[in-house]
Amino acid sequence: MGAMLTLEEAQDRVLALAPQMPTETVPVEAAVGRYLAEDLQAQRTQPPADLSAMDGYAIGSGDQGPWKLVGESRAGTPYNRALLDGETVRISTGAHVPSGADRILIQENARVDGQTVTCFQDFPPAMRHVRQRGFDFAAGDLVLKAGTRIGPAQLALAIGAGHAALDVRRAPRVAVLDSGDELSADPANCADHQIPASNGAMIGATLAELGCEVIRLGPVSDDREALATALAKSEIADILVTTGGASVGDHDLMRPALEAWGAQLDFWKVAMKPGKPIMVATRGEKVIFGLPGNPVSSFVTCFLFVLPLVRAAMGAKHPQPAVATLAAGCTLPAIGSRREFLRAYWDGETVSLADSQDSSALAALAQANCLIDRPAHAFEIEAGTPVPCLLLKNG
Repeated sequence: MGAMLTLEEAQDRVLALAPQMPTETVPVEAAVGRYLAEDLQAQRTQPPADLSAMDGYAIGSGDQGPWKLVGESRAGTPYNRALLDGETVRISTGAHVPSGADRILIQENARVDGQTVTCFQDFPPAMRHVRQRGFDFAAGDLVLKAGTRIGPAQLALAIGAGHAALDVRRAPRVAVLDSGDELSADPANCADHQIPASNGAMIGATLAELGCEVIRLGPVSDDREALATALAKSEIADILVTTGGASVGDHDLMRPALEAWGAQLDFWKVAMKPGKPIMVATRGEKVIFGLPGNPVSSFVTCFLFVLPLVRAAMGAKHPQPAVATLAAGCTLPAIGSRREFLRAYWDGETVSLADSQDSSALAALAQANCLIDRPAHAFEIEAGTPVPCLLLKNG
């Protein structure tokens, strides 16, 4: 396959393979975690009228008082006529400002004596404490662009804009297959010559956070027939993710098993650490990832390749991981010939290395909330130096 690809070359090739998931219409609350298939326009104006931003008294322009208290405007129950000169109504936050009023005298600055209201300080200028009609959005406005992920705030906006259902991309079905003779399906009963099969669960949980339907296959032994049977069960999936058996050892059978199944290799090996022996292939429109068996390598390659492809398939505008420049909280070592992603923890001020950088160290992986991105052949740098970091958050 020639020279190893750079990370960017490999990521571009992966995104070029992304299938486009079909659009479906779902109830608005069921759209959380999904990506909009089309631009979303407001169906209503918000606020629908001038509303009070404070509790107090609605008063008109040029009227310095005193005012006669003639009624009340409550949220959901507007005052039913226009104010005349010298009149005011008690008004609550979120209530309609009556016609004839254009400002709110807040209750802290008002003195009330029976039905008479006076201002004893800070007379409000025009439109003070008034949320004007349509200041948030108006009917017909573009409120969310296609490719936006629906989170809690976007959900509230879509509902506020008058939508009971949204057009979103379907989440892909992903088959996750972990393989290796050393894997035990039961972590509570694991012999000394075995290790608990955690990769499939880890990858499956990561994909489930994006809303994917995950089909778990395995753990499967290092046996061609067993692998062929498992691969056949992945037919209904849009994407297949395997872990283990993708290297070049005598017992690394995943690549030949995939080729026998009809998969076409796109690339194999990326100039990065951890995760160099990642394999990407296709079978028809199905995209196949062969991730390394070491758990950290499996996690990092899933984060850098599988998740961006899934987001792109679901219509994300920005499928790649979020990058932040953070100050190093410790000395960072020199880097060898491959770009390296160091597991690290950001404490809100600086980012420091996790306790271990070994590709099998689960405790250090669980400690990390970001990856420090260090280029190949980088020199040692001192604490306080700004470094690019990938934030380990999903979606």
